[in-house]
Amino acid sequence: MIISKFFAPATTANLSAGYEIFGLALERPGDIVTAVKTDKPGVQLLSITGDDDKLPKDADKNTATFAAKALIKHLHYEGGIGLHLEKNLPISSGMGSSAASSAAAVAAVNHLLNAGLSNKQLVPFAMEGERLACGSPHADNVAPSLMGGLVLVRSYQPLDLISIQIPENLHYAIVSPDILIRTSDSRAKVPEHINITDVVAQMGNSAAFIAALIQGDFEMLSRAAEDFIAEPARASLIPGFSLVKQAALQSGAAAAGLSGSGPSMFALSDNLKTAQKNAVEMAKIFTAQEIESTIYCGVVSQQGARLIDA
Repeated sequence: MIISKFFAPATTANLSAGYEIFGLALERPGDIVTAVKTDKPGVQLLSITGDDDKLPKDADKNTATFAAKALIKHLHYEGGIGLHLEKNLPISSGMGSSAASSAAAVAAVNHLLNAGLSNKQLVPFAMEGERLACGSPHADNVAPSLMGGLVLVRSYQPLDLISIQIPENLHYAIVSPDILIRTSDSRAKVPEHINITDVVAQMGNSAAFIAALIQGDFEMLSRAAEDFIAEPARASLIPGFSLVKQAALQSGAAAAGLSGSGPSMFALSDNLKTAQKNAVEMAKIFTAQEIESTIYCGVVSQQGARLIDA
């Protein structure tokens, strides 16, 4: 039997300065999808592991199969596809969990069918999985999960994705507390109307954030990583938010803040030792509040979804 097995990495989006437009691929964790051809037409979800029975088994309600359906419709493929999903990301964590499943699925199906689409060309189909999961087909998680590195979503109509040069020594720490925040609740916290002064400040930070990465200037990165839009509104959802962020910065992080819609929080630094220290110090704040957390550290992944040994 011919099979296609793909890994797609977790992501951290927004990065304080880039609400809804920045996304960064992590080294780990990530989801794995194995695609096979089946006799039954359409897309079926054959199995899920690692989700503690939290994810829907219905192919019309699971992001991986939903994204795969969008792709085979585009390809006019009338045969059958079966997917096996290995879930390694925490659900509703702010680490692009649904995006990684969608990205791995479309990459696996693309390879299985020899469709020849690039990972960048697969983004619109993975976005359909996000539409199912979150209500809107945003790209700030699926794009880096497919393309790797840092991706700037310049526009949605038309979709314009820009890969940004990043320093080879850009490292991350992610601390994922064991609390539940629904993406819809987090999005509802963001104000519909924003003061023009805050808009100008956010635009300046977004531009400086990109410049800092291209130049490898971590001091500039530190100045630029401030959010005037989402984090001030969402901070109340995270117990000890300001203390966690302060712990990261005081332990050497160049930047820190909310990862996506939360509850995970990120820190960026220029070496692994500092990233590990950031993670430990951030986790201590949650521990002091009797909240368990999981930490992830590594170098930012320049690779997105990729074929792995079947």
